[in-house]
Amino acid sequence: MSQFSHLDEQGKAHMVDVGEKPVTRREAIAKASVSMQPETLDLLVNGKHKKGDVLAVARIAGIQAAKKTSDLIPLCHPLMLESVSVELRPDAALPGVRINASCRLSGQTGVEMEALTAVSVAALTLYDMCKSVDRGMIIESVSLLEKRGGKSGEWLREGEGSE
Repeated sequence: MSQFSHLDEQGKAHMVDVGEKPVTRREAIAKASVSMQPETLDLLVNGKHKKGDVLAVARIAGIQAAKKTSDLIPLCHPLMLESVSVELRPDAALPGVRINASCRLSGQTGVEMEALTAVSVAALTLYDMCKSVDRGMIIESVSLLEKRGGKSGEWLREGEGSE
């Protein structure tokens, strides 16, 4: 395992200097899920929730969160994202909603944190909008599925890939 890049020689946290790194095409895909009561999922799927289109609001929240990642995670660089995609898929077998986010750019640092932030905030938004009918929802499985680009190249979570 390599050393933590956000620690200097004295072990102090610092922002990594990416100024000398080459610009490369980078992409990251992350996932999360929100488990809920079947009745709650039914409200979302059939458009019966009193707060409106909950899935659309969660999608926009995830996109906005990806764009604001450096405001939330102290040592993240502000990035000029070229593309952010957030997909929310109801899944009766869960029961709940599966969330995937993909972030892309051409730059000097990766977009893993942006993809992870997108799925996390989309999941939190689902919880916020549905808590009045289901406080027992569970946000789970927040994880990076894959990343491409940069010095470390491609990484794929074994047995998963993008869903």
